Amino acid sequence: MAKNEQVLQLEPSTELRFRGPFTDVISADLKLTNPSDKRVCFKVKTTAPKRYCVRPNSGVLEPKAHITVAVMLQPFEYDATEKSNKHKFMVQTLFAPDGPINQEQLWKEVLPENLMDSKLKCVFEMPESDHIEAKVTKPVETTKEEGVRLRKVAVSETVHSTPISTTPTKSAQATGLVLPPMVYLIAALILGLLIGKLVL
Repeated sequence: MAKNEQVLQLEPSTELRFRGPFTDVISADLKLTNPSDKRVCFKVKTTAPKRYCVRPNSGVLEPKAHITVAVMLQPFEYDATEKSNKHKFMVQTLFAPDGPINQEQLWKEVLPENLMDSKLKCVFEMPESDHIEAKVTKPVETTKEEGVRLRKVAVSETVHSTPISTTPTKSAQATGLVLPPMVYLIAALILGLLIGKLVL
């Protein structure tokens, strides 16, 4: 027997996309529209009920009405090595009977030939910015290391250049004679003592 064509219009029609990171609840909207002149009962099912929260997961759509179903993916540890996700959703529908509707009873007693359904697959994707950040991280660290190395070089050059910069007289520079600062200190002390004795 041929399968009944889905009466509701689904948006998106083939897949639900969930964009990471998946450290918090991620929600995807599924819009159901009833273009017919009859009331339609709907039910949303999934192959992984523990991983998703669906609100509302069933209801009745009046003629020409629409509803947005929130499909919430619970937090989990994302594995990039997984090529595709195997989770799937199915939207089951049937034309509502006249009068008041007992949803629970209706779905228990429904005949398979009266059912219509649409299947959607789930797609997980990580934001592009995560890949960009991963690429940028290494050069930034290299730059920091380079900066530390340059600072060390600058400090060592300053230490080595200190004795040269303390050359006291122009005559010493002219003759090319460079003496350590300690020699000048000793000479100054001796001169000070001699002058002191002369004054006394």
